Amino acid sequence: MQTLSNTSKPLVDGNAQDAMQSVMSTANSVQSGVSREFHSFIADIEDLVKQTTSLTGDDLEHAKDQLVKRIATAKESIEDVGSDIAHQARKSVAATNEYVHDQPWNAIGAGAVAGMLIGFLLARRS
Repeated sequence: MQTLSNTSKPLVDGNAQDAMQSVMSTANSVQSGVSREFHSFIADIEDLVKQTTSLTGDDLEHAKDQLVKRIATAKESIEDVGSDIAHQARKSVAATNEYVHDQPWNAIGAGAVAGMLIGFLLARRS
C-alpha cells in the first residue's frame, strides 16, 4: 500500500504540472488577447461610425469596405485564439492521460477526495 508522507512522490508529476501551468498561462494570454482585440474592434467601429455620418456615395462604399475588412481581421484573430485553445487542451488531455496511466492510484485517490468534498458541501447545503 502506498503511503503519503513528506518523502513520497508528489501527487502531480512534472509533466502534468507543466501542462497545467501551460494551460493556465495560455488561458490568461488568450483572455488578454481577446479583450485587446475586442476593445480595438469596438474603437475601430466607433471611429468609423463617427466618420461616416456625413459620407455619401464612393466615400460611404470605401468606409463600408473598411468595416468589412476589420470584421474579417477580427474573425481571423478569434479563430487563431480558438485553435490555440484547442491545441493547449489536447496537450493537457495527453498529459492527464499519461499521468493517470502512470499513477492510477493517485488519480483514484484524488477523484475520491474530490467526490467526498463535493458530497460534504452538498450535504451542508441541505
